Amino acid sequence: MEHYAIKPEFEKRLHLLFDDEKDFEQFEKIIRTETPDSIRCNTIKISPEKLKARLEKKGWKINQPFKEFPEVMIIENKFYQGELGKSKEHLLGYYYVQDISSMLSLFALQPRAGELFLDLCASPGSKTTQAATMMENSGTIIANDNNLGRIRILASNLERCGVSNTIVTKMDGAFLCQKLLKKSKIKFDKILVDAPCSGEGTLRKSPKTLLIWNEKFIKNLAGIQKKLVAEAIKILKVGGQLVYSTCTHAPEENEFIVDFLIETFDVKIEEVNLPLKLREGVCEWQGKKLSREVCKSRRLYPHDNNTEGFFLCKLTKLSEKGCEKR
Repeated sequence: MEHYAIKPEFEKRLHLLFDDEKDFEQFEKIIRTETPDSIRCNTIKISPEKLKARLEKKGWKINQPFKEFPEVMIIENKFYQGELGKSKEHLLGYYYVQDISSMLSLFALQPRAGELFLDLCASPGSKTTQAATMMENSGTIIANDNNLGRIRILASNLERCGVSNTIVTKMDGAFLCQKLLKKSKIKFDKILVDAPCSGEGTLRKSPKTLLIWNEKFIKNLAGIQKKLVAEAIKILKVGGQLVYSTCTHAPEENEFIVDFLIETFDVKIEEVNLPLKLREGVCEWQGKKLSREVCKSRRLYPHDNNTEGFFLCKLTKLSEKGCEKR
């Protein structure tokens, strides 16, 4: 792995997030290491039991760490970079190479068969294909992205995984929500806003993120994230649920967005219980106090579970209050 220094201002912010110096040292140590190889069984095409048996026959050592989610598999063999994507089983769409942190949004949201689901920032399709398996390839998924190159990757992954319940759209996410509301009055049962972010949680796979990190970038992204999730709330059914997630640690991109939603809309922040060590959301940052409800958000740090870093918040829409004015 390439090693880059943590910028002083970034390090200062990290110290504010962690419990103590030892906590920070554990974080700094693990981001200099590679993540374990993990895959998600694509149950549209094969069961976890059959996939495990097939891979073990090839000499792979498979660990299924979560009884509740047998589709999650950690590969204990050492492979060359990209090797997992070249196996026959991958090409057949039997599994998707995916970090465990990336799977958490859908485990929290739990889309079900027959529902109408929106993945607002969908490419490359890891979470879209995961949603399709949880929905048993039924109902309808709208998977959106605003970049043609990323759309091609998304479409390729959907085809490889045998996903047939998904409509792919190419549009700015906020504008898509506005257009759907104005032209069709469509309201969704479940929405995922896995927002573009500064990527502070991906340092193990993308150490160059340390080079490009800056606070101005974070503030610019926060504006985009706020607009995306605010427009998404408007096309969520009353009683419907939304997960907002990022792969960054910056409170401006995480808890501040959740605090904005609480102030603006009639929503309930839901408790999230998953079989990993998850920490509460930050309720005070650089002198600004946030709603106590923000604490129900969840943070995943790399050194707590040997994963990448992640943030998620699950909410339920209680009424249309706030949606008409904005």
